[in-house]
Amino acid sequence: MAVIKHDAHHFEMDHAGSDTWKHRQAGASAIAITSPGRTARIEEQGSSLAELIAAFASYDYILVEGFKNEFFPKLVLIHEEADVQLLQQLENITAVCVWEPLLSEPHLEGLQNSALFPIHDIQGIANHLWRQRSYFQNFNI
Repeated sequence: MAVIKHDAHHFEMDHAGSDTWKHRQAGASAIAITSPGRTARIEEQGSSLAELIAAFASYDYILVEGFKNEFFPKLVLIHEEADVQLLQQLENITAVCVWEPLLSEPHLEGLQNSALFPIHDIQGIANHLWRQRSYFQNFNI
């Protein structure tokens, strides 16, 4: 499994004083560090979701956090009442995962083409992903 996370802010993965940090400070536009069990790469450029997914194509599942306006199939997380509006704003929702206090929210009734899960129903969500796997695997990027 691979994970891709979107950060709307400027994150910093490297720490001050390390060799890779010094290389970036000296002007390197890309750095990589690797060991027998791990590789990290930092580039001074953004990447599209499609590019990142293509780079992770060898993984069975790719979990993507953020990128909510992309057309890829998605599970929407409803943590607070303000999140309910996402159900009208987003496309290609396959499931909605809701924190328990909001399960009785009237706007959640009658969801079109989407499964509804309490957020802690890990087995139900996993089963949904398993049942949907051919759809997700064949989604054309």
